[in-house]
Amino acid sequence: MIEINQITKKYGNNYACRDVSFTVKEGEILGFLGPNGAGKSTTLNILTGYISSTEGTCKIDGVDILEDPIAAKKKIGFLPELPPLYTDMTVKEYLNFVYDLKNCKLNRKKHLAEICSIVKIDDVYNRIIKNLSKGYRQRVGIAQALIGNPQVLIFDEPTVGLDPKQIIEIRNLIRSLGKNHTIILSTHILSEVQAICDRIVVINKGRIIADEKTNDISNAVNGPKRLTMNICGPQNEVLKLLKNTEGVSYAEILGARESDSYAYLIEMKPGIDARKPIFYALSSKSWPIIGMENMGMSLEDVFISLINASQDEKK
Repeated sequence: MIEINQITKKYGNNYACRDVSFTVKEGEILGFLGPNGAGKSTTLNILTGYISSTEGTCKIDGVDILEDPIAAKKKIGFLPELPPLYTDMTVKEYLNFVYDLKNCKLNRKKHLAEICSIVKIDDVYNRIIKNLSKGYRQRVGIAQALIGNPQVLIFDEPTVGLDPKQIIEIRNLIRSLGKNHTIILSTHILSEVQAICDRIVVINKGRIIADEKTNDISNAVNGPKRLTMNICGPQNEVLKLLKNTEGVSYAEILGARESDSYAYLIEMKPGIDARKPIFYALSSKSWPIIGMENMGMSLEDVFISLINASQDEKK
């Protein structure tokens, strides 16, 4: 659905992004991450046709954004970080204005009513936008992106400045929209990405440094893998055995879980899965494992590791 191929944007001798390439499949929700100044907004602005690239191509459903911008933009709904609202208008006036601006051919009354129902702004349809809460303004911003029923939705920091209840509501809305649209979500809130996105692309210093499924993002970092185990057996002897098992770099006792079992935190050496050696070592002692949970690395750990690694590589 979206094809970004070796996009480069250069200002004088400085690069805002360089050789950026990734694709987004139809119906996929992609998280686009990176620190401030990484090139996220530049890439999104090129993708939506707000600025042109120095090199490379962007295609929406096979349509090049530079060669046929009108046809490509009809396939895109965009919510920038600051929603493009005319605050002196009512919600009704604004959405009708956007409808005309996009030269939408769908049945006006039915289409706008359907959008208002989806984003839950029916109750403020006749109110002036400047009198709405931040959460409702975001919803109106999402509503304008939906006009014309575009195949692709791009959201840049959609929950910034919202309270916890509003954040949950917007997350649920984006997740529901993902059933019928291809979505790119650019955000600094990592928990948001884990809750919503199917895949994650990380950009830093204008270059892509990771592209993984959300559940597999820790594979992008060669860091230690952690797990917890509930094991029945004498705690000190179990701990000693764990520390001496091949592939284990660290182990500690977390505390009692049941009357005859203790929980242990185990850290494995990078690139090694020590679960089978642990199982065989414990079974030889007749100390059963009654629970195990893979801790992995948090998205925050992965993100920081990726950014630090890319900066060290550049140096």
